[in-house]
Amino acid sequence: MSDLLNKVAPVSLLPVNADKATLIEFGKLYLSKCDHEKAIPFYERAVEIAYAEKDFEVYLESLNSLLHMYADREEEDKINQTKERLQDLVLKDGFALTSKTFYTLGVCADFKKQHDVALEYFQKALALGLSKNSKKDMCYAITGIAITYSKLEKYSEALQEVYNLKVFFEVFPLPELKLSTQILNGIILRNLGRYEEALEALWGCYDILKTEKSHYYYIHLLYVLGTTYQRAKDMELARVYLTLARKSVDSNNLKKLSRDIDERLAELGVQPDTDFDLVFDPIDKSITEKKRGKVDFKNQFILLELLHLLMKAPGLVYSKESIVKTIWDQEYSPAIHDNKIYVTIKRLRKMIEPDYEKPKYIFRAKNGYYFNKNIKVRFQH
Repeated sequence: MSDLLNKVAPVSLLPVNADKATLIEFGKLYLSKCDHEKAIPFYERAVEIAYAEKDFEVYLESLNSLLHMYADREEEDKINQTKERLQDLVLKDGFALTSKTFYTLGVCADFKKQHDVALEYFQKALALGLSKNSKKDMCYAITGIAITYSKLEKYSEALQEVYNLKVFFEVFPLPELKLSTQILNGIILRNLGRYEEALEALWGCYDILKTEKSHYYYIHLLYVLGTTYQRAKDMELARVYLTLARKSVDSNNLKKLSRDIDERLAELGVQPDTDFDLVFDPIDKSITEKKRGKVDFKNQFILLELLHLLMKAPGLVYSKESIVKTIWDQEYSPAIHDNKIYVTIKRLRKMIEPDYEKPKYIFRAKNGYYFNKNIKVRFQH
């Protein structure tokens, strides 16, 4: 399936009659990579198909995944539209008032910071889950209640709900929910100033991540570890884990988390990436452009090497001869290399320039190219 994922990027390339299970499978693969931009269209089409087929369980589960991605990308309009649509379905179309329905309404309210309303919805979801003896519904409802209590700073009540969930997880495995609950447990203990207990809970998450392998939760865990060490006054470890989180986060798909990480790093005296036009990460083989976000160069070694050459000496003109010798280890020949250099620079500009027609990074000189000396760049180590 991973090979197919590399071949089929946009949802538009799937067959028009692709079923919802296939769409969700592709969506989950992109979601696991934190590529919300590509995951969202798959889930949105799955939602439409599920609704048309009256498969309300899949409809609501897919809708919940969408809501979390909308929230991560701070797309409040889409959250509002989802909530209004769901409310209309309940009021006008007689949509089933199941535990999942109330849970989804609670998620909408939570993302809109209507925590009292969210708590009421989650409690209704729990009551219906209990009436149907649905352990899965009960677990999700209790998770919602615990998160809401935590946001309302009712930490004792939140911890009690977390402990209730631990009992469920012993007999009813939900690995992803267990992982998010354990991270929540660490956050609550951190907020209570019980740092050793918080770190013990958070480090326990790594055992779950060994099997779950979720990039999304890995980044969140790094961030919570960093903030916990920060509050415990271990600034060195705080910088380590927050820096790792910053290197791992995609600021386009995890906007709020990215901003939170930068704010914590700024408190620790680490200049955030947002202060730079370009951030070059040689280990990850990527750059982060201020407007375009993260740009992956993993399969573009020549382009990455050329960009690094130009970036490390802004304002210095590299002749065609020196570019050919450094990048291709060849002797310059106009007939062979002029077009090759032109095409390579063109491809590089298309990858990094916010406006290809008005380049701001790479300029042409009389016999070569140079990087704009007024650009703020940072090299990660």
